[in-house]
Amino acid sequence: MAQTLAEKVQSRKTFAIISHPDAGKTTITEQLLLFGGAIRQAGTVKGKKSGKFAKSDWMAIEKQRGISVTSSVMQVDYDGFQINILDTPGHEDFSEDTYRTLMAVDSAVMVIDSGKGIEPQTKKLFKVCRMRGIPIFTFINKLDRDGREPMDLVAELEEVLEIDAYPMNWPMGMGKNFLGIYDIYNERVEVTHPEQNGDNDFLPLNDKGEIVGDYPIKDSTIYTQALDEALLLKEAGNKFDEEAITNGELTPVFFGSALTGFGVHTFLDAFIDFAPQPASKKTAEGDVVPTDAEDLTGFIFKIQANMNPAHRDRIAFMRICSGEFEPGVDVTIQRTNKKMKLSHTTQFMADSRGNVESAVAGDIIGLYDTGNLQIGDTLYEGKDPVQFEALPQFTPELFMKVTPKNVMKQKSFYKGVKQLVQEGAIQLYKTYHTEEFIIGAVGQLQFEVFQYRLLHEYKAEVDMTPMGSKIARWIDEDDLDTNMSSSRNLLCKDRFDNPVLLFENQFAVRWFEDKYPDIKLRSLL
Repeated sequence: MAQTLAEKVQSRKTFAIISHPDAGKTTITEQLLLFGGAIRQAGTVKGKKSGKFAKSDWMAIEKQRGISVTSSVMQVDYDGFQINILDTPGHEDFSEDTYRTLMAVDSAVMVIDSGKGIEPQTKKLFKVCRMRGIPIFTFINKLDRDGREPMDLVAELEEVLEIDAYPMNWPMGMGKNFLGIYDIYNERVEVTHPEQNGDNDFLPLNDKGEIVGDYPIKDSTIYTQALDEALLLKEAGNKFDEEAITNGELTPVFFGSALTGFGVHTFLDAFIDFAPQPASKKTAEGDVVPTDAEDLTGFIFKIQANMNPAHRDRIAFMRICSGEFEPGVDVTIQRTNKKMKLSHTTQFMADSRGNVESAVAGDIIGLYDTGNLQIGDTLYEGKDPVQFEALPQFTPELFMKVTPKNVMKQKSFYKGVKQLVQEGAIQLYKTYHTEEFIIGAVGQLQFEVFQYRLLHEYKAEVDMTPMGSKIARWIDEDDLDTNMSSSRNLLCKDRFDNPVLLFENQFAVRWFEDKYPDIKLRSLL
């Protein structure tokens, strides 16, 4: 029996995985794909010697450095649901990509290193989730290593992030003494050594919360301590509240080890039960409800060049917000009012892809694009215009002058710069009089990735001259005076030819404001 649009939407779970670098975010993504049957063997992020790399780290520089610097989109079917996983960059230099990705999801999984607790990048990304009211599920990782006391970790979670926490399970030891997890929610114990406990992975609990039956684990002081702590949490801790989870006010906390896969299956089952289905999205005209609207609507939250280097393709990632996608559908790009036929589309399974036959609200599809689309574009079917709320923008803080080393490779250089800038991580400026190329970014690593990709994807070797930190401020075209440029403020054009001034420091900004009191400086367009 064919599913209705509402039934299809209700079977979608779309979430982002966020964390500080090296907390195990990409590793847990691998395990989720493994349990969903999408892959047969989990890669390891730091798989340089083995040659096994994380499926979601497809870019060469990511494999080389063992970090994620771009958001990956993966789909997997699990227990009757289609899960859309967005693995985000952990490195703070690429937080802009992560912020935009968080606009395209309905919930977030926050991965925390049990040895380090809440780290700065986790705190920043968490604030974005709270600001948007995104439900947050917490996975405290790396129990296969010795870490901090679980009580301290949960207390820090509540104090630093100012959110209530409900431990769904509780660790029984860690590192070499890791015996398993006391599963509070499912009323069972999950053991790391089933061979020592009658070949049982799970041991049921009685009314007192103790393991039913005679098993060696019951003689361990580690088990009895975990039992005491779990019973204390049940008695004095926060109460489980599904509505509070949905509203982003309570985070369910899970303990486990992504590297060994322990506790990940239990987490995934609970996540499926409590993660929200695709929600309504705000527009200038009112909310678009995914199950009500028949017309297809969506927005572009990411653009990626050269996902397949052999074809030099450019993919625009679209979050579907309403209606149902079918190949050949006609849509309008709201920004340009131009029509576009969506016939060349793709769905992603990390480094493999397939054509999209059908997709609904919550799904992420890739549109092959020749340069018509930009990050933040709204696409809609039908006659009634739709415009979704703007995506976050960030003003660059660091700047570099960029020139091609080989004059004969200028064509490759210009093409590479143009395409990489369209991805949104690097901003392009040209000096007003000489049209020298300047690129701006929020972090140093972005420059390194930019230079690496220009060389390896476009065969364009470049010289990059640091300009240090600058303060970028835009002005209206009507206020432009080409004599404004000085040693304190460099007059440039952005890639859309809007005038922008790069100031040396705040003193230079104030000096300019005193000299030109009628000119308004803007930090963003």
